[in-house]
Amino acid sequence: MRLRRLGWAGVEIECDDEILLIDYVQDTAPMAAFLRSPDEPFPPMSRPGGAAAALMTHLHADHADAGALAAALREGAPVFRPAPATGTEDDVALTSIGEAKFIPGTLATEVLDVWEEREVGPFRVSSAPAVDGFGDPQHSWIVECGGRRIIHCGDSLFHGSWWRIAHRFGPFDAAFLPVNAPVCEWPHLQPPSPIEATMTPEEAAVAANIVRAKEVVPIHYGSLNNAKLYAETAHPVERLRDKAREFGLRVEARDPGEWFEVG
Repeated sequence: MRLRRLGWAGVEIECDDEILLIDYVQDTAPMAAFLRSPDEPFPPMSRPGGAAAALMTHLHADHADAGALAAALREGAPVFRPAPATGTEDDVALTSIGEAKFIPGTLATEVLDVWEEREVGPFRVSSAPAVDGFGDPQHSWIVECGGRRIIHCGDSLFHGSWWRIAHRFGPFDAAFLPVNAPVCEWPHLQPPSPIEATMTPEEAAVAANIVRAKEVVPIHYGSLNNAKLYAETAHPVERLRDKAREFGLRVEARDPGEWFEVG
């Protein structure tokens, strides 16, 4: 199993000459007000039109890009996802952009419930619990191939299902965990909350220790920050390293576009 960060939360996994994508995004226009730089790297996947499958943790525009997937996947390749958000216009505001791009019939999308499994080529993929900071449906994803196992947790909060995940799937060779812990103030979510909308770096280290990960790859940090709407916590990677030392965990902070192996 070889892996490659594709910017923000995106990950490319190569195994037995097949490619699987998680939270693959190329269109950064919906994130323009939050980008650290207009040249922020969101590298394209390595073999356009050749990916065997894709996973989406949830349908926020920084994790879901139907156009990017259409160009990346081979014809008929499955896209596994959680259920759509439901409710009022305000309830679905954060998922509406991502959902609108998934035109019926253009991609082979399939909604999975928590704990469902699928096999695609050499990959076994399993959905696991996650908790979105704004109440939208979200999954974590477990991917197994070539004798390796990783978990990707999108932008989940800390929650009480880490032990269940560990009992079913642990240990993991690597855990891809969000660490930017933003405090958000959205016009449609009022009054605002001063509580972080994803895991803090310290919580990510605790979660990795509970699921028995050998190493942590921090994701979901650095690229997006807006002092008024989406304020990232200070020094996320350094704090993750400090907390991870308490558990003897390795931290592998990888640059976008960089290939690496786990195990």
